[in-house]
Amino acid sequence: MGFLIDRMPSFNYEEAFSRNIGWLTRHEQTQLRHKRVAIAGLGGVGGVHLLTFCRLGIGKFHLADFDTFALANCNRQAGATISSLGQGKLEVMTRQALDINPQLELKGFAKGVTADNLDDFLDGVDIYVDGLDFFAFQARQQLFAACAAKGIPAVTAAPLGMGVAVLNFLPGGMSFDDYFRLDDGTEAEKPLRFLMGLAPARLQMGYLVDPSAVDLVNHKGPSTIMACQLCAGVAATEVMKILLDRGSVRMAPKGYHFDAYRNKLALTSRPGGNRNPLQRLAIALAKRKLGI
Repeated sequence: MGFLIDRMPSFNYEEAFSRNIGWLTRHEQTQLRHKRVAIAGLGGVGGVHLLTFCRLGIGKFHLADFDTFALANCNRQAGATISSLGQGKLEVMTRQALDINPQLELKGFAKGVTADNLDDFLDGVDIYVDGLDFFAFQARQQLFAACAAKGIPAVTAAPLGMGVAVLNFLPGGMSFDDYFRLDDGTEAEKPLRFLMGLAPARLQMGYLVDPSAVDLVNHKGPSTIMACQLCAGVAATEVMKILLDRGSVRMAPKGYHFDAYRNKLALTSRPGGNRNPLQRLAIALAKRKLGI
């Protein structure tokens, strides 16, 4: 039996997001409606970020992704379905976002973020949220450096195992480059330096059942949908607090790591970032173990 739909229901912003009120004031909800969030990468975490921000009622986005959906994305990416295979991630996620809020103001960057469009991507943006592939180091460094130069807050929530590690880089605070020091080592070391900087507590390593699945040198690693969805919830909360100037926000070199599998929360602090003696020792030991 089919269902007849005479007409599409009209969209009303206030009604659509009315259940946010209570945790948000009506004034705060209106503020979020007029905020502009930039997300680079719409795959694992980026796609879930976008849909979560849409349901929070944020009304303006700059979105960048050059990739298409593949079958191996189905374990974690919000837009990955059998019907979307081979389709552009930007196209699919834009369609999903507009299906939540047809009044969204969206600007898409189908070639991803490049040196040529970086200024345009960040123009008028209130906050940047990292959704890039783990191994996209050059693009990530350029984006975070541009955010620092323009005074734009930047949030990264990394999916690790079945948990999330969070770092906020805020105007006037420690920069991404100063924290991670990715260029202090060889190109082959960058994945390791990034991973160790993201998660000094390394909570995810206690239950890795197949270490052979982690191959940082060849840019491969396992992932879970649980981690991606935890990232989206945490990142949306951080973004809300920063945009509304409400609640305490830990900023780099301080962060936190929550692991649902281990039921643990670690508040991390690494003054000096990867130059911190503890970090330097951990990186050296990991390099020796991996033969880098």
